[in-house]
Amino acid sequence: MSWHDAMKAALGAAGESWIVPDWPVPASVRAFVTTRAGGVSEGEYASLNLGMRSGDAPQNVEANRRIVRAHLPQAPRWLAQVHGAEVAMADDLADDANAMADAAVARKSGRVCTVLTADCMPLFLADEWGTRVAVAHAGWRGMAAGVIEGTVAAMGSPPEALVAWMGPAIGPDAFEVGPEVREAFLAGDPASESAFRSHRPGKFMADLYALARARLARAGVREVHGGGFCTYRDADRFFSYRREKKSGRMGAFIWME
Repeated sequence: MSWHDAMKAALGAAGESWIVPDWPVPASVRAFVTTRAGGVSEGEYASLNLGMRSGDAPQNVEANRRIVRAHLPQAPRWLAQVHGAEVAMADDLADDANAMADAAVARKSGRVCTVLTADCMPLFLADEWGTRVAVAHAGWRGMAAGVIEGTVAAMGSPPEALVAWMGPAIGPDAFEVGPEVREAFLAGDPASESAFRSHRPGKFMADLYALARARLARAGVREVHGGGFCTYRDADRFFSYRREKKSGRMGAFIWME
């Protein structure tokens, strides 16, 4: 049985609707991304909303988090995300710490790193030995600020020994941005221009996956998997803040056994 199939089997019924990365990492690395399915929230938050600050009823979010917790070895290390580049060391966080950061790294078995998303990209990292894992909340602001490079550095493993997987994010045909977004990337990397397509006067379509691949390559990460999702277009499967401001949040979880 492949790593991917083993992880889906471990999730049971949830594995049919949640996303298990298909990437070549050691069996000790476990990871998944939730979708909208499998929770108790209603209306625009239906049904597995994990975002406590989304506007959903707190008791529903707590119930949804308990559903996910049943599939984890420990309580996840939740973060207070601010679209920045701060990286937390999950090994040092209490399970209720809510550290202000947009990425987390774990080097101890059982420590669960997590980020919440609803258009921004959840980016998983693991080293080829299965000794270190990480997840980053990689929207355009975080990427431009250096969250990917900061997470790669915090791993403490040679970048060429890392494997990355890009999770569900808004797709390149749905992510319209202004010139300030394009300029934020071109200022640090002129080659980023290829990730932006002129759409209408003063507006561009941005490809978060292309931007992430470029940032990972510059950081020395050679093996990158995933991508190809669109949270905005796939309303049945994903929450999207750009599509619906009153939106839930999906969770990306990674740990080592």
